[in-house]
Amino acid sequence: MSVQVENLEKNMAKLTIEVPAEELEKAIEAVYRKQKNQISIPGFRKGKVPRAMIEKMYGAGIFYEDAANALMQQNYPTAVDESGIDIVSRPTVDIVQIEQGKPFIFTAEVAVKPEVTLGKYMGVTVTKADTSVSDEEVDAALEEERNNNARIITVTDRPVAEGDTAVIDFEGFVDGVAFEGGKGENHPLEIGSHSFIDNFEEQLIGKNAGEDVEVNVTFPEQYQAAELAGKPAVFKVKINEIKTKELPELDDEFAQDVSDFDTLAEYKDSLKKELEEQKKTEARRAQEDEAIQKIIDKSKMDIPEAMIDTQCETMIDEFAQRIAQSGLSMEQYLQFSGTTMDGMKEQVRPEALTRIQSSLVLEQIAKEENIEVSDEDVDADIEKMAASYGMEADKLKELMGDAQRKSLKKELALSKAADLIMENVKERAKAKSKKDAEAETEE
Repeated sequence: MSVQVENLEKNMAKLTIEVPAEELEKAIEAVYRKQKNQISIPGFRKGKVPRAMIEKMYGAGIFYEDAANALMQQNYPTAVDESGIDIVSRPTVDIVQIEQGKPFIFTAEVAVKPEVTLGKYMGVTVTKADTSVSDEEVDAALEEERNNNARIITVTDRPVAEGDTAVIDFEGFVDGVAFEGGKGENHPLEIGSHSFIDNFEEQLIGKNAGEDVEVNVTFPEQYQAAELAGKPAVFKVKINEIKTKELPELDDEFAQDVSDFDTLAEYKDSLKKELEEQKKTEARRAQEDEAIQKIIDKSKMDIPEAMIDTQCETMIDEFAQRIAQSGLSMEQYLQFSGTTMDGMKEQVRPEALTRIQSSLVLEQIAKEENIEVSDEDVDADIEKMAASYGMEADKLKELMGDAQRKSLKKELALSKAADLIMENVKERAKAKSKKDAEAETEE
């Protein structure tokens, strides 16, 4: 295999990868052997049709697509290593040549990590944070803990009300025809969460368990499924159960149940200290974000669109994994939220860009400040992770591959760079006037 690199505009590059003809022949033969049992030709038993006969009947390229996919998967990672460039996007591939007896040639267009010219990063001014905790905030935390310890009970003596969870079966229809992805069983729907389309949830209020309900909604004009956009739909809903929370009394007994304290007063004091620590952590994070953003604003980098697109896709994949844990597919989420995949990409794009910019400036700071991360640093962080997972550190180290250790090492370097920034920030009270704000911008 050989690879050639062509630098393109805006931090893009094209890799031209050539695979020897004999490797293409092996790939085609492998595809033939895998698929021959599925091909029938009169006069031959299944699995016994010669490859030459299949190619004569269906064309020489019958096995090309699968062979090409296999070769690209096998050779692209090696080509990336040999290219010596730092690729930061998924490739856009194109087949240049595929023909028996000739080398297989394909190209991969990719984004390359952009160079960063840093602005001022030492002594950045950040807003001073108020980390005091009010009695109202303590009461709110207490109420949240009360809700967390509520008993979930099944309601049998009244209809669905705001705040209840209705356990429902549902199926959606447009023009009397069921549509794909519009069906679910025993789905717990919190009334008032607005997680379903339009005014779906409101139409269940006042209905009883065991009741069949027709819910009428209208899909948004800008909807991910074009065939449903703007159309009225009817959902046939069966309310299986109604569940609600029964809150415990706020007294000393409650404090004993949820904490190591004997009295509610002691528990509230403890909550206040926890909230103060939490506020300090949040303040530090907010100041760090503010400092990094100011560094980004004063730095120069030309970020390719493909890099941003890849980050958006990664963030949406992470979101899909999170909602899957609650039993909701991405397709269902898009339908019930009335958004599209393109719409989601637009929503996450600003955060995706900020993540990329933050990572790039921190990486450059780590480079310019000669920040190093030792194997001991990595091992220590793995031990912390193992403790949080409740597993042995050695076992976690065994499960981690070289790529994961390398990624962790990079994260630790970025963290050290952020710590360096924060050790040198200057705090200033929140700007009260336009003049103050302009002065901060100048800094």
